[in-house]
Amino acid sequence: MPAIDPARLLADLYALRQIGLYKTGVHRPTYGADDVRSRDWLAEKLTAAGLTATIDGIGNVIGHDPSPGRKLLLGSHLETQNHAGWLDGAMGVIYGLEVARALGRGIDVAGWADEEGHFGSFLGSRSYSGQLPEDEIDGCKSVDDGTPLRTALANAGFAGQPRLTADPARYRGYLEAHIEQGAALEDAGNRIGVVTAIVGSHRFRIVFEGQQNHAGTTRMAVRRDAGVALIKLAAAIEERFPQVAGPRTVWTTGRITLDPGAPSIVPGRAEMLFQFRDTDQALLFALENELEALVEAANQGPCRVTIASRGRSVPRDMDAGFQTALDAAAERHAPGLHVRMHSGAGHDAQIMSHVMPSGMLFVPSIGGISHHYTENTSDADLVLGCQVFADAAAAILATG
Repeated sequence: MPAIDPARLLADLYALRQIGLYKTGVHRPTYGADDVRSRDWLAEKLTAAGLTATIDGIGNVIGHDPSPGRKLLLGSHLETQNHAGWLDGAMGVIYGLEVARALGRGIDVAGWADEEGHFGSFLGSRSYSGQLPEDEIDGCKSVDDGTPLRTALANAGFAGQPRLTADPARYRGYLEAHIEQGAALEDAGNRIGVVTAIVGSHRFRIVFEGQQNHAGTTRMAVRRDAGVALIKLAAAIEERFPQVAGPRTVWTTGRITLDPGAPSIVPGRAEMLFQFRDTDQALLFALENELEALVEAANQGPCRVTIASRGRSVPRDMDAGFQTALDAAAERHAPGLHVRMHSGAGHDAQIMSHVMPSGMLFVPSIGGISHHYTENTSDADLVLGCQVFADAAAAILATG
């Protein structure tokens, strides 16, 4: 089995961390200056490893192995959430780079663009797998400042470049490594997670339109307070969803805004961004029906309530053979300290699974923390995870 170089692996991880360093984490939003720097840095590393590196028209960095024969594609994403962690995404990319060096041939490496959704939903992996039409690119804007995606691509220097697409005949499949982003591994004393399935999510923008007015002179009986209407719907969701949800269902109101947001003004408009996740596709649509019914009921009040989808991702099972290869590699290096588990977060692997067999490996997140600058994993677990990943990749390639 291949032997990775632990010192080289950690040096690359810590070097990438310096691009966009924020406290103990990283601030590297998609297509920003530091994100572009990280993509150029990766392309140089891939080239030095003997791969042919290309940055395509959506910002994906793809390193192609020029040797003959079928390949295994390894990767994850390079950008981060705002002021967030240093390993979310980056670890899987550097694992791919290190495994390509350790095996010497048979490995392609991808650094996907915008898995974190600054402009859209899994833009990079969807583009590579042929699931991102040009008209969707035309309509995408930054969730942070409204910059059109086309403008961001031009500013980043990617406009005019062709978008690469996968040739499924080239690949044995796709394998991704990631921090768990939860505490299940750490709490159970396990060191490796083998992902069985990845949740799907349904995401919505719900808008409440009332009447902006003076907070001191508008009688309560005649108010059309959009903020109150929002709070009532959020409370109704918390009451109704547990009656429909499964044991793994989660839901989140991630953003609430009031307009104009002043203490002496009755809000005339309010907005909430809401999502729910599960591995059961039928249950996701049942929850969507419940949400629409709650919105319809909310429209019986003094405010107008409208709901619009912000996108859906489909739950996906990971390839059974890849799970077996990951289990065997984990047992070799961490006997009895690995477990099969589902992923509560979305990942590029669920997108790639539409066009080729896919699998995922998790390593522990200290304290279960992610999407925050204190996100971390021990060096020992980073090294162990990469060695398990390399063994599994070699075993998968050996099967043809």
